[in-house]
Amino acid sequence: MVSDSELKVCVLGLGYIGLPTAAVIARTGAKVLGVDVHQSVVDTVNSGKVHIEEIDLDGLVSGVVARGSLRASLNVEQADVFVIAVPTPFGENHAPDIGFVLKAATNAAIVLKAGDVVILESTSPVGTTEKVAELLASLRPDLKIPGHCVGVADVAIAYCPERVLPGRILVELIDNDRVIGGITPRCARKALQFYRRFVRGACVTTTAKAAEMTKLTENAFRDVNIAFANELSLVAEKMGVDVWEVIRLANRHPRVNILSPGPGVGGHCIAVDPWFLVSAAPEQTPLIRTAREVNDGKTDYVIGHAAAMIESNPAARVACLGLAFKANIDDFRESPALKVAAALAQRFGERIQIVEPYANALPATFDGTGAELIDVDSAIESCEIFVVLVDHDVFKSVPLDERADKLVYDTRGIWPDQPRLAGGEPLRLAS
Repeated sequence: MVSDSELKVCVLGLGYIGLPTAAVIARTGAKVLGVDVHQSVVDTVNSGKVHIEEIDLDGLVSGVVARGSLRASLNVEQADVFVIAVPTPFGENHAPDIGFVLKAATNAAIVLKAGDVVILESTSPVGTTEKVAELLASLRPDLKIPGHCVGVADVAIAYCPERVLPGRILVELIDNDRVIGGITPRCARKALQFYRRFVRGACVTTTAKAAEMTKLTENAFRDVNIAFANELSLVAEKMGVDVWEVIRLANRHPRVNILSPGPGVGGHCIAVDPWFLVSAAPEQTPLIRTAREVNDGKTDYVIGHAAAMIESNPAARVACLGLAFKANIDDFRESPALKVAAALAQRFGERIQIVEPYANALPATFDGTGAELIDVDSAIESCEIFVVLVDHDVFKSVPLDERADKLVYDTRGIWPDQPRLAGGEPLRLAS
């Protein structure tokens, strides 16, 4: 592979993973082209700015764009390495949709040449990388594609999923271990050489299918464990017990580590990826399916519980704290907090106020509801009921004396000193 200064990389998809990846690669001195289907994203990146919230990303993008190491375009150009980082949503009946992946591969095929490396990073169903290889073989019969040729292939094709935490993406892209699965061992080695340019963590090679299933397994594991915590919270509430106290005490056992419950599970990974395993092997995945149903059901439960509390206090104004799927980020994808707040706004209209410090405006789902976006200080002044949906640091900083007179439904356990009403009884403000 060529030197860092001569390496040309094309990153297809400039979303929450693609843009940070492109910027980190560009920082090594490589010439990186980021490709996106949205003109607004292309224009934003080429101006040295970012369209997503991520710690230190704005400074990094500004620097690499200014140095000429990163630019964006609507069109794919020739490169030495193609990194596909596009969405893989699920469709009807939770069946995975790899259409964006195949479209990106089709665009790359136009400029593909001998010696190139194609790497899929999008979280994908097992077998997707092989489908990419099959597609490239059909589109470029002039090239020897791995798995579809005799002898040494002209290009290398591999799968390497990201393993990053929003809010720490730039750090974890470099420090976390990477699993690199090749269509062939030679493909894996070629991709390994590329990742070694910017990854400090261990890079382990395997087959493409094993790498794909590894990513799905990691997220399904977390989903199952969160489902246990969410189910436990329902049991504790029914019994009139503080679930946060139970978890704190249970975790003192040397081999117990229960996660924290919440209003559900969000994000593009944990809330989506387990369905890829269920879809591929429905008879073999009753536990994974149940975990998904438990976590989705927790969101419905929170909506019902909050609605009952609001109905029991017909004159009270309500602050829903948070819309993001996790703390201290602006990512609302598959967010249970957003689903809860939107359902309450659609039902109770202008009584609902939204506090989301990582949003400048409410998402379109709130249009016509009468709900307004306010800051936390305004909520303290004007709202009698607080529904805590996200554990943003700014919410944790509110002291007891500023919320002691509030009726609080804390789905995140951020205020352990808050007076609690348990047992499922109707919740009413003191008269």
